Amino acid sequence: MTVTADSTDTTLAGVVEVLTRALGIEDRAGGMTRDTGLFGELPELDSLGVVELAAALEDQFDIEIDDEDFTGEVFETVGSLADFVASKTA
Repeated sequence: MTVTADSTDTTLAGVVEVLTRALGIEDRAGGMTRDTGLFGELPELDSLGVVELAAALEDQFDIEIDDEDFTGEVFETVGSLADFVASKTA
């Protein structure tokens, strides 16, 4: 599958939706960009928040996130998380 700008934008929008819903921060969805920091930047994204977010992403995108996928790089920014999800759905 070829990743296009449209599919990347769709994935990014979906990740923001899942992220904000899972963490209960829907009011901040409009201000999130690819560069928005996640782990260490959002107080709601603690270790339990990461697990809840991963479960929500698995459900929304029909993917499986393995234990070794839980890296700082994946959860660094909204963009890195969206890129990770896109790679799992490709």
